[in-house]
Amino acid sequence: MNFLLQANIPIPKDIPLPLPVPEPILVFVLVFSFLVHIVFVNLMLGGSLLTFWCQIKGLKNKEYDELAHEIAKTITVNKSLAVVMGVAPLLSINTLYTMYFYTANSLTGLMWIAIIPLVTVAFLLTYLHKYTWRIFENNKAVHISIIALACLIFLFIPLIFLTNINLMLFPEKWGLIKGFISALTLPNVFPRYLHFIFASLSVTGLFLFWYIGRKKYPFETIFKNLNRYDIKKKAYSLVLTASVIQFLIGPIVLVTLPSKGVGWNLIFIIFIGASIAIPAMYWIYRAIVGKPEHINNNFWKIAICLTITVIFMGSGRHIYRSNSLAPHQKMMAQKTKDFIKASEEARKNPVEDELEIDESLGDVAVGGALFAQNCSACHAKDVKVVGPPIIEMATIYKDNAEDLKKWIKNPGKRRADAPQMPSFEGKLSDDELAELSKYILTIK
Repeated sequence: MNFLLQANIPIPKDIPLPLPVPEPILVFVLVFSFLVHIVFVNLMLGGSLLTFWCQIKGLKNKEYDELAHEIAKTITVNKSLAVVMGVAPLLSINTLYTMYFYTANSLTGLMWIAIIPLVTVAFLLTYLHKYTWRIFENNKAVHISIIALACLIFLFIPLIFLTNINLMLFPEKWGLIKGFISALTLPNVFPRYLHFIFASLSVTGLFLFWYIGRKKYPFETIFKNLNRYDIKKKAYSLVLTASVIQFLIGPIVLVTLPSKGVGWNLIFIIFIGASIAIPAMYWIYRAIVGKPEHINNNFWKIAICLTITVIFMGSGRHIYRSNSLAPHQKMMAQKTKDFIKASEEARKNPVEDELEIDESLGDVAVGGALFAQNCSACHAKDVKVVGPPIIEMATIYKDNAEDLKKWIKNPGKRRADAPQMPSFEGKLSDDELAELSKYILTIK
């Protein structure tokens, strides 16, 4: 079976360096830090989308424009936290899955590099949108266009990340990928992406419920017609709707996952995580249809249940990655081991390169072989390659083998249109220099 896999899958050798800490610690750091990072990414994206929606609604109801302003104030903070919290998972995945991560990045090339300018532009747009609220008070079309463009970029950046992380899992597809668009066609990309979008809306709805429900939040001072209960109810409705859609998309995500990484451990983790979310969905529903004075009941229970669900789902993501890459990692580890062994043997038993001597050259055969081995990359007989042609050297040093030997041994730089020739002092013996010079001077 391994033979068949190696025949169709590229097996690179790993970087033979020890991990900085034991692997289980790195796995914990990766899973935990990624979950913290992704929550703030959810809030950044969900907040941007919710701000855009509220501003559109605010064209008819001024209060919703003010609500959009309040939500927009949180975007830049959550954006900064998303970036800071993204450092640890990025370093961890680089360390644990170096060859897979960088291979995926290189295969998507320009699009992966484009993340940096895209993130920069999106962040600047959120600040521009936040600090020009009053400036564009009478020109809402321009102001809404700013957040709309930021939303589009924020929607696209996670798609790049998700596509690359997904590509890591398919070494057998690496030879077929021809850039980012090609990588998008791999199974599971779009179901996972849609699941992420609705997760962002769900997390943002829960955050909004808490944010405007704080006792210190001056809701009644900011809003005259909207009331706190209505906004909380809408926030819970968003959480419930987005979560139900996630439940519907979840099986599609699981079915579209290639079977190579699906095991009972993964199914168990996903089932437990989904089960813990069900009571939270029930409590949210009861809060929506119940009496206004009971809407805050069970909030922290809901938050804790959904947090545990997120932890289980994040763990499931790593389990699938571990399951799917285990056979390939085993082969790569063996190739790395073989490479290290061969390298050690080569260092212990160095083999001198043998000259391929063309006996038809007669008494300059040795010089011809030395030229082919040491000089032919930069010099040809009658055309300039890197340095001048051989016939030009033969003309310059005609009947002057000693000076030619000195030049080869310690060359200077005479030509502006050619690089400095490397020195052969210590690389060729005097006898070899003599043979090489003799050969060059016979060329006509």
